[in-house]
Amino acid sequence: MQLISYKDLNAKQQEIYNFQKVAAILADYGFNCIKLADDWQGVDFLAYHVNGNDTI
Repeated sequence: MQLISYKDLNAKQQEIYNFQKVAAILADYGFNCIKLADDWQGVDFLAYHVNGNDTI
């Protein structure tokens, strides 16, 4: 496998790449991230905490 160059990605690919990076970090803090298929009020994804109370 070979690393990719972020600058070579198109805008949609960069959005997906960024989501994956953020979701990996949030997972360490107990969040499950869900990518929304269609931006809802400018939101790209939701993150639900394992405590069942916190959503970002």
